Amino acid sequence: MNKSILLVGVGGQGTLLASKLLIHGLMDAGYDVKMSEIHGMSQRGGSVSSHVRFGDEVYSPVIEKGGADILVAFEKMEGLRWLSHLNPKGQAVINDFEIESMPIKTGKFTYPADVLDILKEKAQVNVVNAADEALKLGNEKVMNVILLGTLVKSMKLDHIDWESIIEELVKPKFVDLNKMAFKKGLSMAEVS
Repeated sequence: MNKSILLVGVGGQGTLLASKLLIHGLMDAGYDVKMSEIHGMSQRGGSVSSHVRFGDEVYSPVIEKGGADILVAFEKMEGLRWLSHLNPKGQAVINDFEIESMPIKTGKFTYPADVLDILKEKAQVNVVNAADEALKLGNEKVMNVILLGTLVKSMKLDHIDWESIIEELVKPKFVDLNKMAFKKGLSMAEVS
C-alpha cells in the first residue's frame, strides 16, 4: 500500500533536509520512493513544499489535492495553505510556529490568530511546539528534525535506523544535536 506525505514550510526552515532524511530512511527500508520539491523564493522566506510518496511501487511523486495521507507543516499558516491536499481521513503534524510573510510584515494583511483552530476543525491534528523544544536543545534550526521524529513515530516508521541516516546526511558537528532532536520528536508524536 502506497503512502503520501506532504512536507511544507518556509524557506530556511530545513524542510528539504527533513525530506532528504525521510526519503533515505524509506529507501533503506526497501520502499520504492519518489520525491518532488517546489521552492517558491525559498531563499527569501517563500513557501517550500516537498511531496514524498512511498510503497511497493510508486509511479509519480506529485500529490494531488486530497491525496496526502499526512501533512507536516513547519509553519502553521503553510499548514492552512496546503490543507486542501490532505486526505479527509489523513492526519496533520503542525508546528505551532509563525513566520510573517512580506504582506503581513508590511501591514497589508494580519496573521490570523485562529489558524490552529481552523486546522483542528478540518483535520486530525497533532500540534507540536518544535521551536521551544529546539531552543531547549540549544539551536532553533533543529525544529525540522523534531518534526521529522514526530512524523516517523506517527506513521509507525520508527523501526528504521534513523540515527544512521542522520549520521550519513548531517554535517558531523551537528549529528549529536540532530539525534537528540529526532528523539525529542519521537516522544512528541500522537500515534493512532
